[in-house]
Amino acid sequence: MERLGILGGTFDPPHIGHLWLAEAACQQLRLDRVLFLPAGQPPHKQDHIISPARHRLEMTRLAVSNNERFAVDDQDVMRPPPHYTLTLLNLLHQRFPEALFWLLIGSDSLRDLPTWYQPGEILTLARLGVLPRSGIPVDWVSLTQALPRVESAVDFVKAPTIELSATEMRLWLKSGWSLRYLVPQAVLEYIAVHGLYQE
Repeated sequence: MERLGILGGTFDPPHIGHLWLAEAACQQLRLDRVLFLPAGQPPHKQDHIISPARHRLEMTRLAVSNNERFAVDDQDVMRPPPHYTLTLLNLLHQRFPEALFWLLIGSDSLRDLPTWYQPGEILTLARLGVLPRSGIPVDWVSLTQALPRVESAVDFVKAPTIELSATEMRLWLKSGWSLRYLVPQAVLEYIAVHGLYQE
């Protein structure tokens, strides 16, 4: 039975924090593959301007191209809205009916899970591979009050945290600074060729 990690995000741009979470999860959760799923229009980012899907897909493909256990899946950007995690997991279960799924998130997303669309149903479709983030403790009392099954569905990924923000990276680029060593070189070159994140 295949063990699949699911890593969603806008990937605008994809950076080493994303890659590090996927690599650590592969090792510790014994995942066969991690699917990177660039988001269509996340419901919690309706007021944010994000780069066109074609750019985010291609940057993500470039970012993962040298790891045979990483793959990019365009299911989320190609499906009609609303782009909820629950509906995405249902679609993935249809495509991979024999797979076991781990939704890879940071502890900030675990904290916010009760605010997601039908979070209890998410826990029936996937386990949670959670990377702790500095300064974001897990309030199990509040979480289990909202989602009684959540604690038994969590597998922590123990790894040094890399505190990176794609929003800050975009602002950094607009200021004329380099993202060298923060994003893969191929992604840097793509950003430059296509003039992304410029005024």
